[in-house]
Amino acid sequence: MASSGEEPRSGSPGRAGTGTEPAPMADAAQLDTAEDFEVLEEEEEEEEEDLSELPPLEDVGRPPAPPREDTQPSEPSGRGDADEDPQEWLDVLGSGLLKKKTLVPGQGVDTRPRKGQDVTIRLKATLEDGSVVEENSALTFTLGDCDVLQALDLCVQLLEMGETALIVSDAKYCYGAQGRSPDVPPNAALTLEVELLAARDAPDLELLSGKEKVELANRKRERGNFFYQQADYVLAINSYDIALKVIGSSSKVDFSPDEEAELLDVKVKCLNNLAASQLKLDHYEAALKSCNLVLEHQPGNIKALFRKGKVLAQQGEYREAIPILKAALKLEPSNKTIHAELSKLVKKHADQKNVETEMYRKMLGNPSATGTPGKCKDKLPWSIPWKWLFGATAIALGGVALSVVIAARN
Repeated sequence: MASSGEEPRSGSPGRAGTGTEPAPMADAAQLDTAEDFEVLEEEEEEEEEDLSELPPLEDVGRPPAPPREDTQPSEPSGRGDADEDPQEWLDVLGSGLLKKKTLVPGQGVDTRPRKGQDVTIRLKATLEDGSVVEENSALTFTLGDCDVLQALDLCVQLLEMGETALIVSDAKYCYGAQGRSPDVPPNAALTLEVELLAARDAPDLELLSGKEKVELANRKRERGNFFYQQADYVLAINSYDIALKVIGSSSKVDFSPDEEAELLDVKVKCLNNLAASQLKLDHYEAALKSCNLVLEHQPGNIKALFRKGKVLAQQGEYREAIPILKAALKLEPSNKTIHAELSKLVKKHADQKNVETEMYRKMLGNPSATGTPGKCKDKLPWSIPWKWLFGATAIALGGVALSVVIAARN
């Protein structure tokens, strides 16, 4: 069973079909300085490729790599062959960026796999220059769950049982602008030779053991981490949601206390990562909900506190955000990231109050700050006008009453 705290290693080539290995973490100098690099202090001492207990962080992904001069991202491998015999090629998306050609016919359209099934394929992946970057005689994944390259997820559902097909794909549906270190360069198109070997219904979640559930949820979570580092936050959210559904599914099997603890650990990680992805997409209400779910289980979770504070700050709720960040800082006083965010919010809150005070002065016709006696400067700007209003109203009512009495006497 994979440890719940373990993250895929970036230094290993891994499987081209799975893409579970995140890209190497960038040096601090390479990071986008426009945003805070959310690394907790204790994580800085860990191995560079280890994402630690709380991945992924807000800016852990590398900046998009520039296209290589010797790479043509818009021309997938085998494109020339597709142009020579267009009748034999299926343009899967209608854009010319993903094409499929049958090499060995299958057993009929009725044998095509369905989304949600576990499929097993034979895979060989090559670059445009013919370099083989992946060979797997029995790669198994859940169709439609984005567990593998999008090119595979989109095309395998079109294969018949026993069919062998050639797939040419633009980098967009493979490893994108970042590539996969060390064997797949940035913006690299791939040619995939695929044979569909088997398709079967996915296992019943209710019958999974605690160990199997933890392993399955961790695989989905790690796939979400991969998408996060590729800056594909929508697919990252999809993977984290699938992992949470696995964890939250009912069970007919009894779990040990250790297994229950492991499942809770994976759940908290998924929710934290989900909040990070939602924050990237400006889905503030959803991110706030994810943070609150973490804090229900772990009130002292620093990442959840920090992200909740950031969400509230993005919504302009500085008064609420500041005490939450103070609580996080109290748990970890040496955290420079929280210090910086808190200082920024305190300044923004002060500026906001000054703007509001000036706006009220102008609306209510108050004297400027320079003409106001010192002892009155801190009073609420609306206190005196309300007194004036009540006094004027009383005088007016008194005058009306006196007029009525005089009229009655006359």
